[in-house]
Amino acid sequence: MLDYEAEAAHYDRTRGGVPRAEAAAGAVLRLVPPGARTLLDLACGTGLVTERLVRPGLRVYGADAAHAMLRVAAGRVPGRAVRADARRLPLPDASLDAVCAVWLLHLVPFAADVVAEAARVLRPGGVLIATVDKDAAHDVGSDVDAILRPHRRAGAASDRSDLITRYAAAHGLVPAADTRFTGHGQGRTPRDTVRKLRAGYFASWFHGDPATVDTLAAALAALPDQDRRRPDPRYRLASFTGRKPEAGEEFRAGM
Repeated sequence: MLDYEAEAAHYDRTRGGVPRAEAAAGAVLRLVPPGARTLLDLACGTGLVTERLVRPGLRVYGADAAHAMLRVAAGRVPGRAVRADARRLPLPDASLDAVCAVWLLHLVPFAADVVAEAARVLRPGGVLIATVDKDAAHDVGSDVDAILRPHRRAGAASDRSDLITRYAAAHGLVPAADTRFTGHGQGRTPRDTVRKLRAGYFASWFHGDPATVDTLAAALAALPDQDRRRPDPRYRLASFTGRKPEAGEEFRAGM
């Protein structure tokens, strides 16, 4: 996994910046129930998405485990960004209306624990919103993908939609609506893919040895249009909810 303490300084610039953040935030808000009053953005990173989760009556918080990321996020959502492990949130049971985890579950081997903790802090009728099948979304059928595809570890993704659905069900959360959004600026170029391959950016699906990396790098370097971005991926956001409030019961403000 990448060192997100070191990544903080250039994270936004290399991850699609504001256009991707706005697309992600808009997609999350489409899945947040109308009556929700509190939302926690897990692994909020620099807060670029968090600060865009704006809706009347909705109080948004961010949590991240990396100090450097959190320092940036604190400037964007003052007083509402905390350092926390997504598996052990400093919150009481049933204290939130919504939890979102954008670009998190594909990175960690403990996705089941993250889902369990989100379920713990959600109120009845609350919703968990998470990106699923993230790495698969990057395969847009390009010439770059044709080179990388044979080296993907089939079934290895920790954010596979069937896995997340199973983890959610174990805690009483069932599938609700889903939506998709464009990963602006994330279309791959051959040259940048070589750089990322050598830097370990694809650790969630590729564990090749140095010789394999060299072979892939050579094949990518032979492609035309080395700096032309291939199509952007389309990410999927899935939502899961528990027992809905009884008639007359409403979401309560909190946190």
